[in-house]
Amino acid sequence: MKKIEGNIIDAFNRKIYSGIIEIEKNKIVSIKEDGVKRKNFILPGFIDSHIHIESTMLSPSGFSKLVVPRGTIAVVCDPHEIANVLGEKGINYMIDDSTNTPLKCFFGVSSCVPASSFDSSGCVINSEKVESLIKKDDFYFLAEMMNYPGVVNEDAEVIKKIEAAKKYNKPIDGHAPGLKGKYLKKYISAGISTDHECSSLKEALEKISLGMNILIREGSAAKNFDSLYSLISTHPNDVMLCTDDSHPDDLIKNGHIDNLVRRGLSLGLNVFDLIRVASINPVNFYKLPVGLLRVGDPADFIIVDDLKKLNVLKSYINGECVYSNRCIHFSTPKAKKINNFKLENININDLKVPNEFGSLKVIKAFDGDLITNSFLSEINSTEKYLDADVNRDILKIVAVNRYKKDSKPFVAFINGFGIQSGAFGSSIAHDSHNLIAVGTNDESIYNVLQRLIENEGGLAVCCDHSVFDLKLDIAGLMSSEEGSVVSNKYALLTGKVHDMGSKLNSPFMTLSFMSLLVIPHLKIETKGLFDVDKFQFTHLFESRDSQK
Repeated sequence: MKKIEGNIIDAFNRKIYSGIIEIEKNKIVSIKEDGVKRKNFILPGFIDSHIHIESTMLSPSGFSKLVVPRGTIAVVCDPHEIANVLGEKGINYMIDDSTNTPLKCFFGVSSCVPASSFDSSGCVINSEKVESLIKKDDFYFLAEMMNYPGVVNEDAEVIKKIEAAKKYNKPIDGHAPGLKGKYLKKYISAGISTDHECSSLKEALEKISLGMNILIREGSAAKNFDSLYSLISTHPNDVMLCTDDSHPDDLIKNGHIDNLVRRGLSLGLNVFDLIRVASINPVNFYKLPVGLLRVGDPADFIIVDDLKKLNVLKSYINGECVYSNRCIHFSTPKAKKINNFKLENININDLKVPNEFGSLKVIKAFDGDLITNSFLSEINSTEKYLDADVNRDILKIVAVNRYKKDSKPFVAFINGFGIQSGAFGSSIAHDSHNLIAVGTNDESIYNVLQRLIENEGGLAVCCDHSVFDLKLDIAGLMSSEEGSVVSNKYALLTGKVHDMGSKLNSPFMTLSFMSLLVIPHLKIETKGLFDVDKFQFTHLFESRDSQK
């Protein structure tokens, strides 16, 4: 029998007392208060209530080595990214790899593969496949229903997926940025019960008033904690914490859910409320087999130095100490490689944009924001082809279908990235994960795309005529390398983009959102420019619209 001593934080009875926890056969068999003065604190482990592990550019086993030392003992995962590349085969890959780590990974069935009927994804998971998966014990929920227009407009295929989740009593995660009023009510009434896209307190409160659970997100690009943290005090039963999309350098430097709990404590939030949203609510909502420091629970908990610094000293999962003394006490085999990449080459001449004069529609990107705007730019050039206008930060943005051998790129224009030279690109392009690149000239864009093709996915930067890269050998989304290696390479590439003039905090993450067709307002797809508000493709030139 194992005995663990410390100041026990009982979030259910809202008290802290010194005592001893006894563990037998991976479960807590007794918790005894003894009044002995001790320094360390024992509390439930943290849970990320919504994450795409693929966005960390690491496999589940690689990811676990970064977050278990941060006190994360479980994650609620949507394998949406790899599902759009490899379908059910990709989902099974994530589940299989997660068995190599003690971190508890709970997967949902990705509901939007592709995210919309306009996306050029690598696979399709239809309603029939959703039902065949959601009934299995391996899956705990229907993952984020980001096709909110499909829900509101009662698309038959979308409704069938929702009904399948209801049939097997599985919760349905939402994704409804900016949705309000009658359309929000209709969306929620369909059975969707969470949302992680709130960027304002007003939006979150409306959704809570209609019965939604709000997941406060703090990722590498989208950061909503500062706007929403007051909900932890005012609505502790209706809130959870998540990171959604985070890169490994952020996890190494800033932490994971522990960072949000620490920030909450520094803001004066109640420790019991913080534990409720970081641990208790996800377990109750998703019905997870994760312990919460109660007799009879699995022995899942962490030990920290104090309730200010919140440095994690030890992490326990199923009664085993998986981290202590700054060392991980588990090993994982190197992740296997898997991919779906058919594109072989592109022609640099296909990057040219014939000048049709009039007004040009330009995507406007914002730092750390999934939502874009747009504006019209008058074309002053009399040249046959349009080039980037670096002085006005109107750059070329290119999308290419990776799933076809011979694909021609689609080229549009974007403002907000701020680079003065060169180009950068990636095969991480939500949600279909085709190739996407931004650049100041065709040669640099071509060099970036060719390197991505050569590597069959990854990140690349063309700077001063040299190309730097990070190969993502798992589906063009993740690396089989250690997290520290990926983090260092990613930091190097981000630094190169900053050297070229970009002021964006996470330029690669922001770039990945520019093809996200279910987030307003103007986006790029391999087949054209997409107007999310009208939910249809639109012309690059305003004059073409007027000719309809």
